[in-house]
Amino acid sequence: MTPLNRLQITWRAAQDIEDGEVVNLGIGLPVHCSDYLRPGVDVVIQAENGVIGAGPLAAHDKIDTDLVDAGSRRITLRPGASIVDSSWSFAMIRGGHIDVTILGAFEVAANGDLANWDMRIANRGPLVGGAMDLAACARAVWVIMEHVTRKGAPRLLERCALPLTAVRCVSRVYTDLAVVDVTPHGFLVREIVDGMSRDELQAKSGAPLAFAGDCKVLTAPPIALPE
Repeated sequence: MTPLNRLQITWRAAQDIEDGEVVNLGIGLPVHCSDYLRPGVDVVIQAENGVIGAGPLAAHDKIDTDLVDAGSRRITLRPGASIVDSSWSFAMIRGGHIDVTILGAFEVAANGDLANWDMRIANRGPLVGGAMDLAACARAVWVIMEHVTRKGAPRLLERCALPLTAVRCVSRVYTDLAVVDVTPHGFLVREIVDGMSRDELQAKSGAPLAFAGDCKVLTAPPIALPE
């Protein structure tokens, strides 16, 4: 059994983005979803720092240091893009105009509660950023994270132990081991990595898992992590 690496998780999440959607990509791992959109899918990428219509990363010889996304990546603009100030960007978020936001997380609860801003680490201040607004106001909230912590503790839980970002907001979780929907009845596994049994996945989860009748194998193309 080989888990997906971090970029393969972003690839898998990107495959579910639909044509015509307005999508916000969270700082960190989620921003890489823009690199793996399906060919022909027309998507408006919104960055909370005020870019509406972010394009691909800029080539090395085409970098404009004034064009960055919320993660400070040097980006391009797609045709028809707009630049607005932060207040207008958050008015767009709070007004419910984001179809999907894809965020990183520390924990997700079986009822959809999200914890992604405070790990309670000494000498490391928590930074919530725009996550609360996005989690509360986007029409759909997807999460990208590894299935367990570095110490092997589960991140899918019956109840989050860390401070919450928003309640009952997450609808889908992409991990290195599975694709899991959050339903009114709890976690429902849609895909599981090849070679892992259902019992093994349950043992790595802190809440009961149900499995879809058409549960598929979770696959992704080879994508090397940067050195």
